[in-house]
Amino acid sequence: MKRIFVLAFILLSVAACGPKNGDYTIQILTTNDVHGSWFDSTYVGKGIKNSLFAVNTYADSIRSEYGAGNVVLLDAGDCLQGDNAPYFYNYVDTVAPHLFPRLVKYMGYDAVVVGNHDVETGHNVYDRVAGQLKSEGIPFLGGNAIRNDNGKPYFPVYKVIKRGGLKICILGFTNPNMKEWLDESLWSGMTFKSLIPLVQEDVDAVVAKEKPQIVIVAIHSGTGKGDGTILESQGLDLYKSLHGVDFVICSHDHHPYVTSKERCCLINAGSHARYLGQGTIKVFIRHHKIDAKIISGKLIPVKAEKVDTVMRNRFHNDYEEVKAFTLRKVGTLASDLYTKESYSGMCGYMNLIHSLSLSSTHADVSFAAPLTYDGHVDAGTLVYNDLFTIYPYENQLYVVKMTGKEIKDYLEYSYDQWINTIHRPSDHLLKIAKGTDHGFSRNRWHFVGRSYNFDSAGGLDYTVDVTKQKGYRISISSMADGSGFDPGKVYDVAMTSYRASGGGGLLEKGAGIDTDKIDSRITARYPEMRKLLYDYLIKNKRIDSSITGDTKLIGAWNFVPEKIACIAMKTDMNLLFGKSDAD
Repeated sequence: MKRIFVLAFILLSVAACGPKNGDYTIQILTTNDVHGSWFDSTYVGKGIKNSLFAVNTYADSIRSEYGAGNVVLLDAGDCLQGDNAPYFYNYVDTVAPHLFPRLVKYMGYDAVVVGNHDVETGHNVYDRVAGQLKSEGIPFLGGNAIRNDNGKPYFPVYKVIKRGGLKICILGFTNPNMKEWLDESLWSGMTFKSLIPLVQEDVDAVVAKEKPQIVIVAIHSGTGKGDGTILESQGLDLYKSLHGVDFVICSHDHHPYVTSKERCCLINAGSHARYLGQGTIKVFIRHHKIDAKIISGKLIPVKAEKVDTVMRNRFHNDYEEVKAFTLRKVGTLASDLYTKESYSGMCGYMNLIHSLSLSSTHADVSFAAPLTYDGHVDAGTLVYNDLFTIYPYENQLYVVKMTGKEIKDYLEYSYDQWINTIHRPSDHLLKIAKGTDHGFSRNRWHFVGRSYNFDSAGGLDYTVDVTKQKGYRISISSMADGSGFDPGKVYDVAMTSYRASGGGGLLEKGAGIDTDKIDSRITARYPEMRKLLYDYLIKNKRIDSSITGDTKLIGAWNFVPEKIACIAMKTDMNLLFGKSDAD
């Protein structure tokens, strides 16, 4: 009898050391770069858009198919910025519980990763959200954000969950390139470490401690090239190099992408709730140990109209609050604004941004780019919602000291991001290509570069010669007021906090300025651009192109030779956007 008890004890002990024998199937669902696409409404009119309401329909259907206990739901960051709703709960209603943690709790998210645009909201916002998420049992992961005071992670590194009888470790990391985009005040007290070799080190430590059967690494980092050259996009770098990891969930570049190999799968679900990533892992347990795994992944297109109506009704009051705020009348617009006109020369939209930057500061020159690829605001009554189209990000306005030569070199680099050197009207003036446009997830003509880095200048009179090579295109004749432009003189230049922090590389690669030392050049910091625009409307009541287009303030520029440039530009703009009524 004693021997039987001993044998039973041994068998129980062996079973306790690992999962039960059997075949397990776990579904890993992922979103990323949702950018505030929480509600399905466009706020104005009856339009609908992709939203978490629709994502939840798909997530629940998968839970119904496989069992809720066999599904993991993760988000890889950039949750708190990009739409009216997060703006309202970030900066307007700061007393009520923040909406985002309430949404992801309702949806059953297991973990959320910190994105660079989440950090962009500032300590007050993301610390508040992190605390509220924690109270709901959802970690805001960012294991490579290291505290300066004690060397420990500022955010949690990982979470352990149980699904289907298996132990799953989810490790999360944010983008290490933060200082290139954001002013240090937004991430004070932290240093962001490269994901390589840190992630492998953390994986090894967590696996040794927790002994999980499934390991997921979720990163707010782009897919990248996999050649180790892009700090902000280390997804493929990790996918190729990590050991002991089943899934790498990446994000940041808005590029829907899936790839798998025998022991690992990489998933990037794109952006704005257009796709739901789905990873499937089959785990075969024999003798209480892992005998084999089969791993795969795919992207599920999310149809905007397939909303979870129960969820929508649950959060209807929140929607109404946001809608009421964003439909407030803020002024009038004298003539239509089209952001796409920024690529072909001076236009009402860019004139407004330059005018605002120069009139709100003591700057001599302004640099600015179109931040909405193809936005349109109709003339007439403006509501606060329109300001998100005109300026969608929470960038502050800075004034930075630059020499005349640095200004000219900066512009040479900027225009080279968006135009080619041409000699015939039949040549492509714009740097465009036909193929998969990851921003819109369809085959079309698109810019090779990022249009939000196509800076023009205000406060100067200059031309851009399209027949010349980079370095020789820009010819600055004078300041906007007619005074001389001196390459050796120091000027005050208005630009966004994103650009001053190194975003797009224009300061460093163009002007040769070390953005790690930019504080020594910053002479003033102003509020975010959208607030400056709002303040302008409160004061002036109206945006009139005859005022914002005053060349004595903003100067003038154009492409030359005009005949060649005009024909080539018209052809390329038609390829990008289709023929206009004027054509």
